[in-house]
Formats: sequence, C-alpha cells, structure tokens
Amino acid sequence: MEMVLITALGVGGATVFGSLIGFAFKKISHKFSDIVLSFAAGVMLAAAVLGLVLPSLEYGGKYGLLITVAGIFTGALCLNLIDKLVPHLHKMIGSDDVHNESHEHTNVDKVLLFVTAIAIHNLPEGIAAGVGFGSGDNTQALLIAGGIALQKIPEGMVIIGPMLSAGVSPRRTFMCAAFTGVIEVIGTFIGYFAVSVATFILPFALAFAGGTMLYVISDEMIPETHAHGNERGATYSLLVGFCIMLATDVLLG
Repeated sequence: MEMVLITALGVGGATVFGSLIGFAFKKISHKFSDIVLSFAAGVMLAAAVLGLVLPSLEYGGKYGLLITVAGIFTGALCLNLIDKLVPHLHKMIGSDDVHNESHEHTNVDKVLLFVTAIAIHNLPEGIAAGVGFGSGDNTQALLIAGGIALQKIPEGMVIIGPMLSAGVSPRRTFMCAAFTGVIEVIGTFIGYFAVSVATFILPFALAFAGGTMLYVISDEMIPETHAHGNERGATYSLLVGFCIMLATDVLLG
C-alpha cells in the first residue's frame, strides 16, 4: 500500500512538475516538446504492451485472448466517448487553436474548460497506473507508472503557455495543473482498489488500462508530435523510449 501511495503521488506530481518547467520556460519550442513527448509515447507503448496487455493474456487463462481484446477495445471506446464529450487535448494545447479562442468566453469559462478536459483525460491514465499493482508484480507496476508519469511532464509543460496567453492568471494556472494531478492520484487508487477487491476482474482491468494507454498514444501523442514538421526526430525518439523500457523490463524481469 505504501508503494501505491508513493506511486500515486509520483504520477500526480509529474503534471505539477511539468507545469513548473512550463512556468520557467514559457516559450518551449515545438521541436523540443515533440521529442520529449515522443520519448514518453515510446515508454508508454512498451509499458502498455509488456506490463498490461501481455499479463492480461497470461491471467485470462482459457479465454485470455477474448478477454484481452475485449478489454483493449472497451478502454479505447471509453476514451473515444470522453473525447466526444470534452475538447480534444491536442487541440486545446496547440498554440494556434488557443489563440483563436472566442473572445466571448470569460476567464472562468476558460479555466473550467481546461481543467475539465485535462482532468477527465487524466483519470483513466491514473487508473492504469493503479491497475498495474493488481498483478502483484510491483516492478512492472512501477514501470507502467513511470511511463505514464513521463507523459504527464511534457503535457504539464505545454499547457502553461496557452493558459497564460488565454488570460488565466499564473496562480489559477498552477492551481489547475495541481488539480489535474490530484485527479491522477485518485485514478491510481481507484484502479488499485478495484482489482484488489475483485481479483477476478484483473485480466479485463489490465487490458482495459492497456487499451486506454494505446488510445492516448495513437490518438493524442503521435498526432501532436507529428504536427510541426518533426516527424523523423519524433519517430526515433519514440523508438528510443520503447527500447529503453524494453531493456529495463528484460534486465529487471
């Protein structure tokens, strides 16, 4: 339980840490952001496959393949539904879109919009971090949480500038980042307690968490990192992140 608490705080604090970097370097170049985010995507891809999807197949037994495929698509469909209900994150954090925001919105409207979208997107990722501990393999769980935390740092970095440009005060901007981090902490505990109380749902929960991570990588992270002319560097950065995670898994396994 102590390990889960530390992990939850680490995953939640990653967004806050990223936002502090964003305050320090308000003009973060697209190239730097794309490289960092692609590296995080590679780490998350390896974590999703090695730490969630493959264990789901293992724990699923006779119907492992069916349960895993169903879980992956359920996780992806849930995030797809979320994307239809709230604004797309990569549209919100893209500087061009934010600068074209309608002037009729008040600062409070903008704050609520950002907080709602980011927080709702963060919840499933927090759940994924918590579900990893349900397998009893703390090493894998920490690798999964580490991959998610890596992704939250650049996300925290790139949302600061647009929010300040939209007229949100620095204090409120930081509070928003902190709040979304808290949502991540809550999600981690939800995932952990869900599989601890009902272990029979573990194979499906692992696949569900893997599906949410795969969806975020394909729908949010890769398009964002390939939108500014840095595709080649972003691709190799993703491969580096994936291979480092793969090597870590093999060496610690």
